[in-house]
Amino acid sequence: MSFYKIFGQTPSGHRSEQVKQSPNYKNGAFQNLSHTPDLSENATFASVLYEFLFKTHKRAKPKSEIPSVKTDLLQLDPSIDVIVWFGHSSYFMQLEGKRILVDPVFAGYAAPFSFTNKSFGGTDRYSVEDLPYIDYLLLSHDHYDHLDYESIMKLKSKVGTVICGLGAGQHLEYWGYDPDKIIEKDWYQEVVLGDGIKINIQPSRHFSGRLLKRNQALWVSFVLTTPKLNIYVGGDSGYDTHFAEIGNRFGPFDLAILDNGQYDKSWKYIHMIPEEVLQASQDLKAKRLMPVHSAKFVLANHAWDEPLERISTLNASLGIPLITPMIGELVLLNDTNQVFSSWWKDVD
Repeated sequence: MSFYKIFGQTPSGHRSEQVKQSPNYKNGAFQNLSHTPDLSENATFASVLYEFLFKTHKRAKPKSEIPSVKTDLLQLDPSIDVIVWFGHSSYFMQLEGKRILVDPVFAGYAAPFSFTNKSFGGTDRYSVEDLPYIDYLLLSHDHYDHLDYESIMKLKSKVGTVICGLGAGQHLEYWGYDPDKIIEKDWYQEVVLGDGIKINIQPSRHFSGRLLKRNQALWVSFVLTTPKLNIYVGGDSGYDTHFAEIGNRFGPFDLAILDNGQYDKSWKYIHMIPEEVLQASQDLKAKRLMPVHSAKFVLANHAWDEPLERISTLNASLGIPLITPMIGELVLLNDTNQVFSSWWKDVD
């Protein structure tokens, strides 16, 4: 493998023209709906780097292994609607017999190079070989903790269709994916999948980029609707008005999957703290909430278990049903009475 392949490619040719025609692409880059600084006020790249290197939280990583279970995905009953979480923001969904994979990262690290941002012990329970054929691969954006080159390459023969934001398909085609299998969409566009299943591409508040030039591929969230379920797949996002707009247009949701982790005061505009995650789920009119984006990598300076512990504590007064499975645990989407343990309390 040529190491530069990992970085992907910026859009060119017809993709570049398509990107430039987007109303969300201005001044040579995609823009958020609201003004979104890279860093918060009074924060600088130097201050963030200093804190990360010299003021690392003493519990940023767990001392013991993360617990997990191994569900045999190859033998799943196709008639049941389920989710299986792989840690961080990667998960498998089976809906109406269709198999969907979101932001797969199985390489054991969330970075261009394998010696950085390694996964926690016990979290690499699954590999591409454990997956069945994937009808739809959903990619929310092109950051390394969501779009992993090694996993994407291994998945190539197992994926029917890739659905992503404008510009992101350039990475996939560069890596050898058939362009006819790639569907790129702008915010507010719809993909009809058949059998009563459709996906609406919606905004998030984030950014993109795998090397030096940012925001050449669009970051997105997904409204996934089937005859039985309405699910919001959030990707990464800071808190903003788009959650209420999506909730008013598409809600209520049977389930909202929202990023809850890797937050910091220095980048408060691009990731949510647990208080904001709960507010976003209310804005979306979500009946259940699955917080993700935690428990696998150190990408922010907080205790590894803080996101799950904090949102659970805050939610005690709200009572929103939380879905907090262990890695590999089968989440039954049509069973609203399924109970999940506070498994992180048993990890040092």
